[in-house]
Amino acid sequence: MSADPIDAGTAASAVVRRPRVVLGVSGGIAAYKAVEVLRQLTETGHDVRVVPTESALRFVGEPTWAALSGHPVATDVWTDAAEVAHVRLGREADLVLVVPATADLLARSATGRSDDLLTATLLTARCPVVFAPAMHTEMWEHPATVANVATLRARGCLVVDPAVGRLTGADSGAGRLPEPVEIAALARSVLARSVPARRSTGHSHGGPPEQAPDLAGRRIVISAGGTREHLDPVRFLGNSSSGRQGYGLARAALARGAQVVVVAANVALPDVAGARTIPVVSAVQLREAVHARAAQADVVIMAAAVADFRPVVRATYKIKKGDGVPEPVALARNPDVLAELVAARRPGQVLVGFAAETGGPGVDIVDLGREKLARKGADLLVVNQVGDGLGFEVDHNAAVVLGADGTQTVIERTSKDLLAHQVLDLVAARLAVTDDPVVGVPAGTRR
Repeated sequence: MSADPIDAGTAASAVVRRPRVVLGVSGGIAAYKAVEVLRQLTETGHDVRVVPTESALRFVGEPTWAALSGHPVATDVWTDAAEVAHVRLGREADLVLVVPATADLLARSATGRSDDLLTATLLTARCPVVFAPAMHTEMWEHPATVANVATLRARGCLVVDPAVGRLTGADSGAGRLPEPVEIAALARSVLARSVPARRSTGHSHGGPPEQAPDLAGRRIVISAGGTREHLDPVRFLGNSSSGRQGYGLARAALARGAQVVVVAANVALPDVAGARTIPVVSAVQLREAVHARAAQADVVIMAAAVADFRPVVRATYKIKKGDGVPEPVALARNPDVLAELVAARRPGQVLVGFAAETGGPGVDIVDLGREKLARKGADLLVVNQVGDGLGFEVDHNAAVVLGADGTQTVIERTSKDLLAHQVLDLVAARLAVTDDPVVGVPAGTRR
């Protein structure tokens, strides 16, 4: 997603500047991966100031950070004291992103310590703050770290759950830093929501953050990608869905504080930082994975392109041309997962479907969408036209979002991450007026 320049002055004397990011780096072995996060952000037009801890410089030296960011680097509040950097950096930032966030850094931030430039900057920040933790599993699961993470999240910070995988040495488990490209993508998604709000409200950087996470505590299940129905071990019926829109929705939901599970059908992209990813292949597997998690979800978004049919018989071995003229392939209808979710929905749950359409002579895709929405019974249906640089296997999309209440929202051509936020605006509006009938509080506040 490209950078969104923001207005640093009044409407009469607008000065376009790049979004400002403070990249905090604490002293963990994963500090070297923050170099790639820095590169990803600077190459997409962001002005990044790196603030490492003293320990972080034992892993990556000051010249690297200074050369790649174009800014001087300091770890303490005494360097260039006349600039009062420990106050200025936090006030002027559009985002503070800490990669990696060690257990020590999380503890110091949670308790309000300000014993170096990074923790002082975190105390003065009046913008979204994102922590990407990395540590050994035992440290991540320790009650002290669990409590510190809960404290930071309660204050409105986004603390990304670490990935599961290889750690230092031979160890493996929860605590691995998510892929740098996905951390950068998540940061851009956070900025996509917060920076335009600063511009439109005219709030200065000296005030409190303009928007608290509106999906904090909500549980969201998102399907992404395209299912495959195998004819034999090497051939399948499928589609060209890449999963980019579903992953954009996952990043946007995480940026707004939600707990996200992604059911990914044949997606060849890095896992979304902070989301739990469940890989599947076929429509039946997707159905099982979604149903297993939908009952506890506040929102289910079916963004995957699910095959309507599957072969009745799957050949054990590759079908050869020498076998003669093949018999017609008998097909069976796949289950309608969205319709099943509607039938099994619990009170207060919001269900969103997607409809990729091509239209045709005299055929309006919005009319097709209305028919599908009435047939499915979802709350929202996102209708997008495939082709002309939109839809499958590209970075941009456009849509008309139809509501069961008769509303119609047009989303002009934009990046899939920005479209995701506009869809979630509609979801959040519906959640805001939906109370849990059992406990009388918004469904997403249940833990």
